[in-house]
Amino acid sequence: MGGKVCAIIGFGPGLGTAYAEIFKDAGYDLGLLSRSEADLGSDEATNTSIRTYKCDAGEPGSIKDALASVQNELGPIDVVIYNADLAQFGSLDDVSELQFEQSWRVGALGLFATAKFLGPQMSKRGSGVIIVSGATAALRGNIWTTAFAPSKSAQRTLANSLAKQLGPKGVHVVYLVIDGVIDTEDTRTNFAPEEPDEFFIKPTRIAETALMLARQDKSAWTFELDIRPFGEKW
Repeated sequence: MGGKVCAIIGFGPGLGTAYAEIFKDAGYDLGLLSRSEADLGSDEATNTSIRTYKCDAGEPGSIKDALASVQNELGPIDVVIYNADLAQFGSLDDVSELQFEQSWRVGALGLFATAKFLGPQMSKRGSGVIIVSGATAALRGNIWTTAFAPSKSAQRTLANSLAKQLGPKGVHVVYLVIDGVIDTEDTRTNFAPEEPDEFFIKPTRIAETALMLARQDKSAWTFELDIRPFGEKW
């Protein structure tokens, strides 16, 4: 403890774990926030501190309480990665009003609560990084993204607004447009079981990109960056 601190909101298998591993290897202390208090599940010795916190990203009070606990135990948060999503997929006939609202709460309201809590603190220090795991659905809707696309679109435009407000105060806001299917056991089994390896985005490569962005010099910041497999149609 005592080094830089990275908080990951929406930690879990796949991309959340990749973020944690990459930032841990870079020397960051980790605060892992999830509904289940999941951990890295590794006995490997490390020089960094890793703490888990229960957090419902759709509830602003839960986010603020968890982030306050991270700071109390690990210190000021240098990087926060907003990786929380509630992927409510379906057409207008399939999605209920409650599901639509839940998707928005996790995708957009949770990011707002995160920025509301950490933005003033980072601004006062004149440094900090907010990275958001986005999606192509933020740019356009589709038949099966009736709830998901509005949530991600709101998230992206909120991130844009935050970047314009917080950037001049030294806080780097980044939106990652992840265009493709992330390689996890779940997606390979349930979403694209017949697809070859090159169809998927490797979560470790996304996390490496996030670390690069977190280290960018203020003279050349990136706000939005697209990530997709080489064969993806776009």
